Amino acid sequence: MSSIEEVKHLQIPLKMLSKATNAFSDQNIIAKGGFGKVYKGVSVKHGNIAIKMLDPTQGQGDHEFKTEIALLSVYKHENIVSLLGFCDEDGKKILVYKHESNGSLDRYLHSANLTWIQRLQICLDAARGLQYLHDDVGLQHRILHRDIKSSNILLDENWKAKVSDFGLSRVGPANMESTFVISNACGTPGYIDPEYLISGYLTQKSDVYSFGVVLFEVLCGRLTHVTTYHDERQYLTILIRIHWGRKTLDETIFSNIKNR
Repeated sequence: MSSIEEVKHLQIPLKMLSKATNAFSDQNIIAKGGFGKVYKGVSVKHGNIAIKMLDPTQGQGDHEFKTEIALLSVYKHENIVSLLGFCDEDGKKILVYKHESNGSLDRYLHSANLTWIQRLQICLDAARGLQYLHDDVGLQHRILHRDIKSSNILLDENWKAKVSDFGLSRVGPANMESTFVISNACGTPGYIDPEYLISGYLTQKSDVYSFGVVLFEVLCGRLTHVTTYHDERQYLTILIRIHWGRKTLDETIFSNIKNR
């Protein structure tokens, strides 16, 4: 993994990013999350860009910032989001990516316009990105993402899926049958592997579990956690277990794709 010193050529001046986003105007905000805000901008050099400004009050700080730069400056794949550069000026920590014009997968789970074939292709794309992280980044190590979820799967203008948000990622050894890193369990509730949550042992299976939750979201046309429900439907993983026991899983399939 590269150090910040080795990626100085990727630095983008704050002044340039401010100009690209109309002084970080609220009208340019395209997403908000635990990391902070994402702005859409236009750069002479890079065209349409997405600018993620980390908010330290939300729990993401220097470590997550450096981790993402170090990983994405080295590891590149067609199903991994493209880091264009970063800015670390005036106390602001900013990551700059190619703007993926269709946004994140979570926005389309309940959309009748996203066909079954498109859903399958998006899942295959994301799986290829995850396989690259686990098996193809090198002979001696693998990358464990730790926060696979539908909002971290971005879609370009052709609906090609790209895994994003590597701030929580860890690098682990690949030369063991069961790679693990002992760490405090982290991720997003509803997607976290229960075994990892209980034991603190992180393996590539932890990412696979989270991806499995995403597959169910795509199949069922909903997020894993829906607060408007006040029964067993609130958490998708619980709902799936109930229907699995009853042998009625077909009832959970999103009605718009059920006949496809």
